[in-house]
Amino acid sequence: MRVFITGASSGIGAALARHYAQAGATLGLAARRQRQLSELVAELPPGLCGGHACYALDVADAAALQAAASDFIARCGCPDIVIANAGVSVGTLADDAGDLPALRRVFEVNAIGMAQTLQPFIAAMKARGSGRLVGIASVAGIRGLPGAGAYSASKAATIAYLEALRGELRGSGVKVVTIAPGYIATPMTAANPYPMPFLLPADAAARRFARAIERGSSYTVIPWQMGVVAKLLRLLPNPLFDALFARAGRKPRGLDL
Repeated sequence: MRVFITGASSGIGAALARHYAQAGATLGLAARRQRQLSELVAELPPGLCGGHACYALDVADAAALQAAASDFIARCGCPDIVIANAGVSVGTLADDAGDLPALRRVFEVNAIGMAQTLQPFIAAMKARGSGRLVGIASVAGIRGLPGAGAYSASKAATIAYLEALRGELRGSGVKVVTIAPGYIATPMTAANPYPMPFLLPADAAARRFARAIERGSSYTVIPWQMGVVAKLLRLLPNPLFDALFARAGRKPRGLDL
């Protein structure tokens, strides 16, 4: 098996890398932090094709992703699974012009970066007639959370984009998998100053993600308890939703992106 993962230097991405490497996969791992990627690869079982490939890049850089995809395909062939996992999160306020750069950055990574991750592999997967294109969304994309407009909107865009892509690839043999996690114990959630119900360790989350990917599930919320929460959120009338979430805990602003 050949698996390409972005955001692989920590959190869910690193947990997915460990899971697939233990299953014998050869990995293409992309993240901004070269040192952490190298340290991760050093602890993994060796892959084929000369070993696992590391790419120090930012998913907002389309040319860098194109080059990484071309290199991985040349070395190992078309991957069986591509996981667009890279993501950033920060609190934002709509009335503060100083938060607009953060809004732009969150969209560049979470939404545009996801599309730029998947695009270079689509033609090869279609030609082969198989593969999994996986986007990591979030329960936060179900409804707009006050104080997290950038993150919620970017993940809503992710969900809609993957849904559209699924329709485009129908009948091609290529599965599009949307995974919407709840709270996972990662460096991203470590900054949250509020309770996080149903919090999952990253390694446990990775195993559940992998099962959903293997099934080719079109849309999965993990853990399942957050799936119940997501359905309830969809059903809440706007006045009730607004009243419940107006004073909910908020992500800190000004975090490093």
